[in-house]
Amino acid sequence: MSLFSIFDIAGSSLIAQSKKMSIHATNLANIDSLIYTNKKLSPYIAKKVILKFNSCLKNKLGGVKIDKIIDDKSPLKSIYNPNSPIADSSGFAKTSNVNLISETIDAITAARDFETNLEMLNTTKNLIMKTLTIGN
Repeated sequence: MSLFSIFDIAGSSLIAQSKKMSIHATNLANIDSLIYTNKKLSPYIAKKVILKFNSCLKNKLGGVKIDKIIDDKSPLKSIYNPNSPIADSSGFAKTSNVNLISETIDAITAARDFETNLEMLNTTKNLIMKTLTIGN
């Protein structure tokens, strides 16, 4: 493995974690949103990022890449709110399946992963620079 492969691996993770942070922010921003689909109002459905191995190198080492972004299959929450425009005849309305706690934790984790990869890139850069000064 070349020392420069670290840049490919960490770079792929930076891109993936950045997208994850964006999706978590979107989920949190739309936690109380109603979406107009199929000619009716419905609650926002949380999104999840699916990552997969990216063999950016010609061996078993590699980074990650975004495989797809899917709708979260968690059930919608039901609350009693007879004034809601999407309430049923009993006064219950379905609300988003965004879980505030898990989204926040996942967003913090993605941010820390991003910071870790950035630090790894800086450390590698410093090692290369120190290596170049050997013998001077």
